Amino acid sequence: MTSTRSASTPSVAGYRHELYPYRGRDQFVEGTLGFIQEALDGDEAVVVAVPEDKVSLLRAEIPAEAAVRYVDTTMVAHHPGRLIGAWQEWIKEHVAEGRPVRGIGESPWDEIRNRAQAQELHYHEWLLNKAFADGPAWWLLCPYDTTGHGAVLEEMARCHPEVRRDGRTVPCTDYDPHTPFAFDPLTNPCDPYDELVYARGDLTAVREKIERCAERHGLSGSKLRELHLAATEVAANSIRHGGGQGVLRTWGDDHRMVCEFRDAGYIKDPLVGRSRPSGMQIGGRGLWLVHQLCDLVEIRSTPDTGTTIRLHTELPG
Repeated sequence: MTSTRSASTPSVAGYRHELYPYRGRDQFVEGTLGFIQEALDGDEAVVVAVPEDKVSLLRAEIPAEAAVRYVDTTMVAHHPGRLIGAWQEWIKEHVAEGRPVRGIGESPWDEIRNRAQAQELHYHEWLLNKAFADGPAWWLLCPYDTTGHGAVLEEMARCHPEVRRDGRTVPCTDYDPHTPFAFDPLTNPCDPYDELVYARGDLTAVREKIERCAERHGLSGSKLRELHLAATEVAANSIRHGGGQGVLRTWGDDHRMVCEFRDAGYIKDPLVGRSRPSGMQIGGRGLWLVHQLCDLVEIRSTPDTGTTIRLHTELPG
């Protein structure tokens, strides 16, 4: 296969983040195989993280080898808050070898169930630019099937500094380096919802309020225990960093139970909790744990409005 890389491809140092809009299976294969072949021609490694049906298409053309690695995304594909940490792990080995690295990452957009999850995936795409801005140099291609999803292509473009068209990489004129999606307003809580004002000494009351909501919606066992642990961490942070108190709301929504925590604190770092804490790291461990325990975590924080954190847990069935 000949390389599709054009001489007009811009030379960009550091992390490169490229959107690849395509329509249907044939265009997916054509564009991603061209990207992989470019890497092999340049003696670069490639990490491929795409849905399983897409993996089979690419494996049929380019089997796994030392330079091409297909990773299992089962545990993280539907959890936007875990994806940056996953990419850091997936490319770490090649970066340590000093070898140039490319990645192909496609989220399972056809399986997205609600607006909250879609918005967090968009925000993840935007955060990738910040997460790797000062890290190792590597190049990530993000395929996006416009079939049935063309209406949100503009939102995807806002997250990517570059775009691939006709086998060529060009600057993305719609890229927005300043406005993260996480500051889009949250949806309104489902009505009815339960509310509790909590302060120091009220963590038991927080857990009891959550347990009563979980009982109504059929949530129990390990999922409830994980939610209790995550909720306790968030409530304790409210008390410690959010002015000594917070407000808990609980409700059921679209096959999920949601726990919302509001306080007067401000989280400055939008990446907090999204990378695995190092042994020497101070702070950030609690929210990393919360992302591992919950099916979706939404965080909104400004100096004027304080912080809102929503924990989503999928309900049985």
